[in-house]
Amino acid sequence: MTKRYKIMLIDDNLTYLATGKQMLKDYYEVYDLPSANKLFEFLEKVVPDLILLDVEMPGIDGYETCKRLKGDPRFEEIPVIFVTSKTDEINELKGLSLGAVDYVSKPFSAPRLLKRIENQILISRQRGELLEQSLQLKTYSEHLEDLVSKKVGQLLEIQTALLNTVAELVEYRDDPTGGHPFRIRRYLELLVDELIAKRLYRDEIRTWNVDLLLSSSKLHDVGKITIDDVILKKPAKLTDEEFEKIQEHAIAGVKIIERIEGNTKENDFLRYAKIIAGTHHEKWDGTGYPHGLKGEDIPLEGRLMAIADVYDALVSERPYKQPLSHAEAMRIIKEASGTHFDPTLVYTFVSLADKIAAVPKDERDRRK
Repeated sequence: MTKRYKIMLIDDNLTYLATGKQMLKDYYEVYDLPSANKLFEFLEKVVPDLILLDVEMPGIDGYETCKRLKGDPRFEEIPVIFVTSKTDEINELKGLSLGAVDYVSKPFSAPRLLKRIENQILISRQRGELLEQSLQLKTYSEHLEDLVSKKVGQLLEIQTALLNTVAELVEYRDDPTGGHPFRIRRYLELLVDELIAKRLYRDEIRTWNVDLLLSSSKLHDVGKITIDDVILKKPAKLTDEEFEKIQEHAIAGVKIIERIEGNTKENDFLRYAKIIAGTHHEKWDGTGYPHGLKGEDIPLEGRLMAIADVYDALVSERPYKQPLSHAEAMRIIKEASGTHFDPTLVYTFVSLADKIAAVPKDERDRRK
């Protein structure tokens, strides 16, 4: 069934009111009303698709009526066509400036009036359809964003879980608690935050995604997967040959991460992981491995990991040693400033001594 649109015709001249209704009744559901007051009363019961509004009426004239309609959120979108015997440009512009969509002169020409009504209803209907489509699109977009966000969150959770599991498997081989990668992450976080606060290495750090850097740090010893347990768990000093085998884990770690890179688009995370895995055993004076890098030729990420890794190794139990105290470990770190470690990082690390000592040694503390 074809929808019959509702037209309200407002005119204090009963002759024009009757003539207008006669012209429209075969095409629209017409409500003929003799005044603006009657219009506003009727609007509480019926909302029309278009209003034909006389300009010259006693009491509230057409201009004031239109102004009130456009000021009410309930009715502001209803198209208003002025009908009047005033045909001068000034009055027409006044009506249009108040929000009317058209201006029709009296006496009515039925074909012209019908066409203008038809055009405005079509425009109004299309505007409504566009608005509805826009709202639907917005709802769909918001739903899609929520869905994508949820999926990304799930993927990140899976990534974090896999990362933690790999890190645990690696570290559990020579750290019975499996807590080393989690403590390392916390040391690094404290150290980076303090460097930022002290405005040290500011230009370099500001280019980092610190969250990715911290997460990737857990893979710093992934190359140990390739080292025989006999060497890793040896409860005595390693031979030169065995130590050379241990040193191979830095290069092995880089190769493992590069293989992962070949199967994923997540380059930033793995870029940090590769830098840290390959350079955290380099020394400030150039005597480290695997490449013998020196000073600031060693990436800052690797220099940070070097100091955090050595500190945790010193205070942790290993098959070949008992843990040192926090104070003794800090003494060794300070003595290695300028040889093993970047002096600026040693200065910063030592300034955090109390916070470093407060990091729980129990692997169950995994808030990060």
